Amino acid sequence: MMLKDIYSILIGLLIMILGVMIGVAFLTLLERKVLGYIQIRKGPNKVGFMGILQPFSDAIKLFSKEQTYPLNSNYLSYYFSPVLSFCLSLMVWMIIPYSFNFISFSLGILFFLCCTSMGVYMVMVAGWSSNSNYSLLGALRAVAQTISYEVSLSLILMSSIIMVMDFNMMMFFYYQNLIWFLFLMFPLMIIWFSSSLAETNRTPFDFAEGESELVSGFNVEYSSGGFAMIFLAEYSSILFMSMFLTIIYLGGYNLSLLFYLKISLISFLFIWVRGTLPRYRYDKLMYLAWKIYLPISLNFILFYLGLKIIILYKYI
Repeated sequence: MMLKDIYSILIGLLIMILGVMIGVAFLTLLERKVLGYIQIRKGPNKVGFMGILQPFSDAIKLFSKEQTYPLNSNYLSYYFSPVLSFCLSLMVWMIIPYSFNFISFSLGILFFLCCTSMGVYMVMVAGWSSNSNYSLLGALRAVAQTISYEVSLSLILMSSIIMVMDFNMMMFFYYQNLIWFLFLMFPLMIIWFSSSLAETNRTPFDFAEGESELVSGFNVEYSSGGFAMIFLAEYSSILFMSMFLTIIYLGGYNLSLLFYLKISLISFLFIWVRGTLPRYRYDKLMYLAWKIYLPISLNFILFYLGLKIIILYKYI
């Protein structure tokens, strides 16, 4: 590989990270505005013209606050777990099937599963290293929830992979030329969306942050930059999950305005659900993952496997 290619890939990745950061900033603004309208109240979203300066003022406020750390905490792991969590949430973005000069993965889906699995460790370490009972309980809940829903996510993904027979994300675009997978796999798409909510610790599955009993969950001891990093990682994964759902079920990746509108719509649904639904009960969350989503996704795998065999047999 030429040195020029390496430089162009690095510059491209930097531009992508910058784009994700700006996207995350304005997703928080969108959330404040939407929740303000849903709850018929004013929110802190009026700084500058239409609140455009609000995300930047939030960032300045968070990063300029004093960084405190508990005396009993395990300092190194306490300090670095939010940073690593944020880095992992940005690493996942590399699997977008760029059609120009960036990295193109042929095993993008496997990379996605690896990165989401690694994210669990960061939450666990953040909760444990704070050496606080509340943050440890929050971390244990978040880890149990994330692991449970990763199983259903990967099994739902299996059905799509069986239809495409490839781990490359670009193949989803080619296979959805005539009809989106949304119409072929509507129940699976709904299950994928609700599993994404659980995977990203969003309402109605935000048990890691159950204020009534856990104060603020695994991030309770974090302030300033550490809290901001955890916050950014969460919103980055929300944007990524929206993008992933768009690629798999809503026509694949293509550089058009429609693609970005679809991502915005799914992100809006994440916020809408937060404004509408109350928090679920924890045992019901686990019941949903293991006794409803798991059997359904396994049955759908068999169904799509049979469908694929029939199609292949017909053309052979």
